[in-house]
Amino acid sequence: MKLMFIIQGEGRGHMTQALALEQILENAGHEVGIMAIGTSKRRSIPSFFRNKTKASLKLVKSPNFYYDRNSKTINGWKTIVFNLIRIPLYLRELLTIHSIKNEYNPDVIINFYDVIGGFYFLLFRPQCKRICIAHQYLAEHESFPFAKGYFTQKLAFKINNQFTSFNTNKKLALSFRALKSHKRGLSIVPPLLRQEVLELAPKTGDFVLSYVVNKGYGEEIIRWHARNKKINLHCFWDNHEYPDGWSPHKNLHFHHLNDQKFLTLMESCAGYATTAGFESICEAMYLGKPVLMVPVKGQYEQACNAEDALLAQAGIKSRKFNIGLLLNYITKKHSPNEVFSEWLDGYEQRFVKEIEVLEPQIDESNRFRWFSLLPSISSK
Repeated sequence: MKLMFIIQGEGRGHMTQALALEQILENAGHEVGIMAIGTSKRRSIPSFFRNKTKASLKLVKSPNFYYDRNSKTINGWKTIVFNLIRIPLYLRELLTIHSIKNEYNPDVIINFYDVIGGFYFLLFRPQCKRICIAHQYLAEHESFPFAKGYFTQKLAFKINNQFTSFNTNKKLALSFRALKSHKRGLSIVPPLLRQEVLELAPKTGDFVLSYVVNKGYGEEIIRWHARNKKINLHCFWDNHEYPDGWSPHKNLHFHHLNDQKFLTLMESCAGYATTAGFESICEAMYLGKPVLMVPVKGQYEQACNAEDALLAQAGIKSRKFNIGLLLNYITKKHSPNEVFSEWLDGYEQRFVKEIEVLEPQIDESNRFRWFSLLPSISSK
């Protein structure tokens, strides 16, 4: 089969998922020839992604979040207004994706949670298999732990799930835990871990590893470390105002996004502190690393990720990057999660089967209905 990917470029997770699935499908004899990646002025495509994929990369403008001045909190209203203004641009990008699709003529298009991809499925109805992959689709499962006290954000989260999965044949919901789906068109699957992660030999070093999406959290880590300079801490961020390897003071090192360096440090760190993105938490769980999760303020899906990861015994959560909480957790008790390892067993074959075997008809439950969202908000 020939496959085309559409990938949300906000953060690292969806890109590493795409790389992992590309490896799995190529090992099964399929071809991933095109990857269309949603971009913005605030984010650049990491070099590790460009270097790892064999597919041709096509960059398209896609809706993204608008942050406050400190680059820590998502501003919901400004995000909405900013993206509404850019609708004419996004419509042109849909035409670009359609042109790419017609030129490549894929048998399957897989959307990794990009809104542009969802609207492409809705408006152009490409005549090929259409699959959507993300942890967020686990929200359709009855056991999903919605974060409490965020009515408006919860509604926006559910609407965004619909926006990214219009007119799809199947949703693959990535999960920390082994769950069964009784909903047609929804499959619960293990995380997508790249072969490079699976080949690591974890050991426990004398430092803590951190990954922060926004530079505002990097400043928070600097303030914490100024009071705890004896702690050896390596942090990855997407902030090119400072050089790679920048050290504001002894034992604190900031790195630009570098896949190989990140995995090398993940392999030997004592613990991992991060915003509550799904993918890197899964990598830490696989390697038996305890995790401190700090959900990005205003990003409801990360609040849910943290709750879900707690159920999977990944580690602890906090509102701030207080690395001391993680150090205390490490010294008290943390053991590798054998249940998680069992859940991953044979996952490559599972993904190949899910993509190769697909019912041709569209599941009517995947069509967007505003009225279907409102009652469910108060029921969970």
